[in-house]
Amino acid sequence: METGTSENAGQTAGQAAGEPVWIGLPPGLLRMRRLLLVVWLGLLTVGTGLLLGLLAGPGWAAFALLPLAVLLWGWPMLGRNWRSWRYAERADDLLISRGVLWQEETVVPYGRMQLVEVTSGPVERHFGLSSVQLHTAAAATDARIPGLDPAEAERLRDRLTELGEARSAGL
Repeated sequence: METGTSENAGQTAGQAAGEPVWIGLPPGLLRMRRLLLVVWLGLLTVGTGLLLGLLAGPGWAAFALLPLAVLLWGWPMLGRNWRSWRYAERADDLLISRGVLWQEETVVPYGRMQLVEVTSGPVERHFGLSSVQLHTAAAATDARIPGLDPAEAERLRDRLTELGEARSAGL
């Protein structure tokens, strides 16, 4: 209980100092990506092993271990990538930060937003996730926040649309 209190006090002090309050992505996105990794690379491992074992002999079936090695390498990499994604709402703009090796921070001013979309493909819907896509006049500055809870995605869409309309009305 004391930990939550000290974190809240730190967030309040950060807000007072003008520091953005960063929000990370929900763990459902990491679960979805890891499950897809296991399914696709697991099927590739089994398929490669069977195919090479039957057509080229059991010695060649050892090449089926390559997708398995990629799976073992990709598991922690997905975790690192998931932890790198975060976003923050500030008074005049939205910040999106991501990247492990090449860190990228996108700043989208509310007045520049033209369209805010909430999308959810079949796999995302199965895991209860949605993505928010922000479109601006410059195609290079379009931004996306993947793997949000649908309620949070809709709240963010409504808030960004409201702030975008308010900021663009003054232009």
